[in-house]
Amino acid sequence: MGSIWLILIAVLVFFAGYVLYGGFLACHLGIDRERKTPAHTMNDGVDYVPARAPVLLGHHFASIAGAAPIIGPIVAVAFGWVPVMLWILVGGVFMGAVHDFTSLVASVRHNGQSIGEVIEEEIGKRGKTFFLIFSWSTLILIVAVFIIVVGETFEKIPASASASVLFIFVAVLFGLLLYKFKLSLIWSTIIGVVLLAAALYVGFIFPVQLPALAWYIILMVYIFIASVAPVWILLQPRDYLNSFILYALMALGLAGIIIANPEIQMPAFTSFKIESLGYLFPILFVTVACGAISGFHSLVASGTTAKQLNNEKDARIVGYGGMLIESVLAVVALITAAMLVSAEYTSMKGNPIEIFSHGLGTMMTRFGIEYGAGKTFASLAVSAFALTSLDTATRLARFAMQEFFHKDGAPEEQQPLLSRNRYIATLIGVILAGALVVSGQGLKIWPIFGSANQLLAALALLSVTAWLSRHKKSNWFVKIPMIAMFIITLSALAIMVYQNIMNGGYVLASVAAILFLLAIFLAIETRTRLRDARGS
Repeated sequence: MGSIWLILIAVLVFFAGYVLYGGFLACHLGIDRERKTPAHTMNDGVDYVPARAPVLLGHHFASIAGAAPIIGPIVAVAFGWVPVMLWILVGGVFMGAVHDFTSLVASVRHNGQSIGEVIEEEIGKRGKTFFLIFSWSTLILIVAVFIIVVGETFEKIPASASASVLFIFVAVLFGLLLYKFKLSLIWSTIIGVVLLAAALYVGFIFPVQLPALAWYIILMVYIFIASVAPVWILLQPRDYLNSFILYALMALGLAGIIIANPEIQMPAFTSFKIESLGYLFPILFVTVACGAISGFHSLVASGTTAKQLNNEKDARIVGYGGMLIESVLAVVALITAAMLVSAEYTSMKGNPIEIFSHGLGTMMTRFGIEYGAGKTFASLAVSAFALTSLDTATRLARFAMQEFFHKDGAPEEQQPLLSRNRYIATLIGVILAGALVVSGQGLKIWPIFGSANQLLAALALLSVTAWLSRHKKSNWFVKIPMIAMFIITLSALAIMVYQNIMNGGYVLASVAAILFLLAIFLAIETRTRLRDARGS
């Protein structure tokens, strides 16, 4: 079977989902183009600034599209490509895109506040406390996972390491040109993109070879600095330049599939149980992770995107459409693994990014790009996304810790140390993530990350359900995905607690158990709050 059929099916399903189900959701959410958004009513020229739909979609997509939708499908294809493909299609249309769209609208209707603030208003302060602890724990897992992924990729593909390091300096220069030297955006962009291409070339010519452990340490130092530094000097410039890499990667990947049309070599289905992963249910669903649904997206949607939404009608293309574009990326990643024969997949499955880079590099040779250059570009692109996820997650973890310890109404000098000192709050998160990295568990953390991330999505859907319920509005379209994700993720976490205890992985067992209990407590708190509201 030619892989072009998978892409055509995915595009048709996602297009139909956007038009039909996305339109249905917009109607039920009462999307009103005449209603003023917080970007206008609270415009401060800093955080609340209206952005045109194409610009905001680019920002939102670059923020949510990390390495997870690439890694997850490649790992999960061990069960066979058919169940992975079905979950990406069904999960993307009916769960992931619903989650992103409704989280964005809920935040907009709450003055652009975060999901944590929405939970406090709809469920109560105790619910917000549970959510902050849960989201902080999940973010630590995200940091640990991507330190491992990036470190191992840099060890196996050293050219991507040197190019990524140079890319950081290019981003800093771009920030200085734009903000300090007041160079126009057009000229700053031209210089940045040219230097970006030069960084890729120099990295390919002068690869930096270091062991994975050395890269782990370097990455921990980097994310600490990046997460406490002003956003204009690194994070904003790199995210902006990242979008050009992202679009180029998507274009080259789709072009490679269309032109090369590689045959699907992997079996359609292998087994209900994979020794290294577990049973198809629930492990496949939490392994695919962000390719179908991601709780991290709710943090982005309610963090920056909601504050820039120019018109409520744009929420559909940004929230619902942005997730479906990410699902297309997941299908591309699936194809790069499915085009391998089982022996090739087995030999490379220790590093999904290597599989993805190999697949794209092979396809790019069909239109004149040398294999090594194509493979390096693909690995650099994924590493760049993973680095974005790394420092964004570290910064969000710091925000969660500071918000948890913040005392309402107290002046800055009377706030607890962990609330007012961003360096200590960041350092704690980095150290704990580093401890997980060197625990020897490696990518065994991935299923727990997938479970925690999707359970975070269930909690975001829970907050949307509570909001719609309090306003006496129909909410089955969020309640059903919420219940499904609770069943999937709590089942996965329970299995992981048992398996890790049996295998002596007490650290991961403890993390999984804590996340399980926090989710249960928050669900009970929500049910109690809604029951009391109905009785009042």
